[in-house]
Amino acid sequence: MAQDNTIGAKAQLDFVCVETDCGGVVKFNLAEISDPDFQVVCPKCHRAYAFDEALRGKLEKMVTLMTAIRDSQDILGDSAVSVNVAGGEVRVPYALLLTRLNTVITLDFGGKKVDFCFRAEPMAEKAFR
Repeated sequence: MAQDNTIGAKAQLDFVCVETDCGGVVKFNLAEISDPDFQVVCPKCHRAYAFDEALRGKLEKMVTLMTAIRDSQDILGDSAVSVNVAGGEVRVPYALLLTRLNTVITLDFGGKKVDFCFRAEPMAEKAFR
């Protein structure tokens, strides 16, 4: 799998095209947003999307978050989330959470709330929409 030098991993975001009745899924590599000429195109309706500085800043924070998670892998292997339940607690290892839960960031995109689905180092194309 190709490695990105900025993040140290492949990280992809996708979102459903905001055009009414399109339904296309726009995908891009998170590391590419630092390119000043960055834009993505819906594969279905061919609408081009360019991100303003505020949106880029939020997505760049996702890069920072992903980097921090990768840098913390040794401690995350020993860490768990504890959930209190009747009769005790259940501990869910962070490693399991990071591989089984989908990360979604909802951002304002042209006056609309858009869910950006975040995928890091997918094991297969089926991991994406």
